[in-house]
Amino acid sequence: MAEPNHHHHAHQGEALRDAARAQMLERGEQWTDMRAAVFDALATFDQPASAYDIAEKVGAARGKRVAANSVYRILDLFVNANLAARVESANAYVANEHPGCLHDCIFLICDACGKATHLDDDSIAGGVRSVARDAGFSPKRPVIEVRGTCGDCND
Repeated sequence: MAEPNHHHHAHQGEALRDAARAQMLERGEQWTDMRAAVFDALATFDQPASAYDIAEKVGAARGKRVAANSVYRILDLFVNANLAARVESANAYVANEHPGCLHDCIFLICDACGKATHLDDDSIAGGVRSVARDAGFSPKRPVIEVRGTCGDCND
């Protein structure tokens, strides 16, 4: 479980890519050209992106078709390495802006525009973990998603 009172720094652009690369290398994983291309593509999306969206963007940048299955494998690795989070209800992914910080998160997903806002609140996720343990379940990582309408679409 994540620390309840932790602080992290959100990275952007090249700093985000450098932090992601460092996290992969720290885990003993390689940072290949393809993994870098997938991460770079994922980080450009303003809302959760599917493996197909990412494959299309990487393929366009490389000038050749990229299979979505290859992208799915890399995205699974990224989720396990805390470089990305999966928005379960949309079968889509977002780049983690602070890959060195392990915590549970909540996604607020707008049904009108598709935007997913990522919130950190380990106390809520901690409560979910506690209830799961009380039921005899060993939780790995809670996935909390709230669907509704964002403030921009409510206006």
